[in-house]
Amino acid sequence: MKIDQQEFIVNGTTYIIRSAVNKDAKDLSEVRLQIDGETENLDREKGEAFIDVQGFEQLIQIDTESKKNLFLVAVVDDKIVGFSRCEGNLLKRFAHKVEFGVCVLKDYWGYGIGKNLLKESITWADANEVKKITLNVLENK
Repeated sequence: MKIDQQEFIVNGTTYIIRSAVNKDAKDLSEVRLQIDGETENLDREKGEAFIDVQGFEQLIQIDTESKKNLFLVAVVDDKIVGFSRCEGNLLKRFAHKVEFGVCVLKDYWGYGIGKNLLKESITWADANEVKKITLNVLENK
């Protein structure tokens, strides 16, 4: 599904949050790989579960066509600096639920990008009869 683009200005940095489009696939593949290497807070290490350009093209197409999926990107100066996905379930008994994931390049932490990706996802969920958003997290020892 698609949402209307939103603009944010935080700490002097302007960014937009919008739905992912097909031309984002190459940048998303590169950004995801970079983010995976910048933090230990994600479930993947750099290079694990790599998604190539074609893989992202498929995800974007599926998410755009599905009423239960949402793929958002955060863009600063025409550069993707973060993204989030809500992935629904085709089973009727889980139609009220989506799984949420978010990541932001380390250079852009502190600008509310992750928070605003989440807020836009919640707004979308509320408008589309999604009652539960889940997020898997890692245990820190």
